[in-house]
Amino acid sequence: MEDWYGKHYSYFQNRECEYFPCHKGADPENFSCLFCYCPLYALGDRCGGGFTYSKNGYKDCTNCQIPHKRENYGRIIARYQDLAELTRKK
Repeated sequence: MEDWYGKHYSYFQNRECEYFPCHKGADPENFSCLFCYCPLYALGDRCGGGFTYSKNGYKDCTNCQIPHKRENYGRIIARYQDLAELTRKK
């Protein structure tokens, strides 16, 4: 088991949020709000999530629950280096 599992920093829930849970069909008992705005969004089509593109070419992550599941904290954190590379000055 991962060393972060069960730690408070790896899971957060805001049941008072007007949008909770913000994805249809999500399990409210296992819904994490920690990554409310998915940090992997910036990776475009390399994010690994279940997204589609809108007519205007924007990512639509409505059907993706990867950042909202408790067990995916490590999956998100593991991609930090990919995100950091996007900001590296070349």
